[in-house]
Amino acid sequence: MAFKVIAAALPGVVIIEPDVFTDTRGFFFESFNVRDFSEQVQAGVEFVQDNHSRSARGVLRGLHYQIEHPQGKLVRVVEGEVFDVAVDMRQSSPHFGRWTGVKLSADNRRQVWIPPGFAHGFVVLSEFAQSLYKTTDYWHPEHARSVAWNDPDIGIQWPIDFEPVLSAKDAGGASLADADHYP
Repeated sequence: MAFKVIAAALPGVVIIEPDVFTDTRGFFFESFNVRDFSEQVQAGVEFVQDNHSRSARGVLRGLHYQIEHPQGKLVRVVEGEVFDVAVDMRQSSPHFGRWTGVKLSADNRRQVWIPPGFAHGFVVLSEFAQSLYKTTDYWHPEHARSVAWNDPDIGIQWPIDFEPVLSAKDAGGASLADADHYP
């Protein structure tokens, strides 16, 4: 897996830019290779679940995390464009409550690695977007949590000029001050 690793604003979160081979037939790139991922991004990661979501423009999903069974996520977009966000939910971290964001799209083919201990969310910027992401633990609904996407204490600068479409769960997300945190 030939790729470039770019450090995001939060330690541990990285952007992955694959080497893409294009010609008149189209393109090819290796989207995941466990050996190279372990050597260049994070050793010892085992992905156990793949997820696929499709959403319309304006849909905002997140900010999600699991208070027990935390999930690391490797996220990419195969249709459209999203603004993808990670928030550090580790109370012992010097970066607790800080966020970082990156545009992921079918065109730029970037991926983002979000390690366990972070909340994750995204907003769709294109007409539609499809995201694929690998997780390091299974979904456990009894441990699922949501932090408010617009919490002023986090202060995410979403690149939108519209009111996002939210699920009931996300509309009722907790403030950072009231949310469950990792140690």
